[in-house]
Amino acid sequence: MAEHVCPWWLGYLLTCPIRRLQYDPHKVLAPYVRNGMTVLEPGPGMGFFTIALARLVGPSGRVVALDLQPKMLEGLKRRAAKAGILERIEARLVTRNSLGLADLVGKVDFVLAFAVVHELPAAAPFFVEAATALKPGACLLFAEPRGHVKAARFEAELQAALQAGLKPVERPSIRRSFAVLLKKEA
Repeated sequence: MAEHVCPWWLGYLLTCPIRRLQYDPHKVLAPYVRNGMTVLEPGPGMGFFTIALARLVGPSGRVVALDLQPKMLEGLKRRAAKAGILERIEARLVTRNSLGLADLVGKVDFVLAFAVVHELPAAAPFFVEAATALKPGACLLFAEPRGHVKAARFEAELQAALQAGLKPVERPSIRRSFAVLLKKEA
């Protein structure tokens, strides 16, 4: 798989309010995220979905945002502080080889993998780490942008998720995206 990581400066464009016309973060996430949850978000950029996630988990929940790029995490923290929800977000710098989730094994209620798996060196290790972090019965929403990611590639990435022990629950309709909700069996 070819690897291409979104440049940090594009993070500013990805947080543009106009993007909400295509992906309303609350509408995408509200069916799956509730107050008090621990949510994992790899590749949050500067927080387009992270801010909504932090609002949905409320003061008793937390969002663990993982990124390779310090400038993305700095932008995310600035936006979260401005929104008054920084205390709900843990921003972690990760490496290309590991998400560093040893402390979260079996503790995560929900994972959002939105337009990120295609940027990873390989899908299989990501899904194994994500599945390990999930609690039994917890879900992962996996979505990739149509046009940017071809159907065959999405299906190959989905196969990696299935091999990691995640089972498809539904195929939510997310505009201009391939999407599937996956569940870790109990």
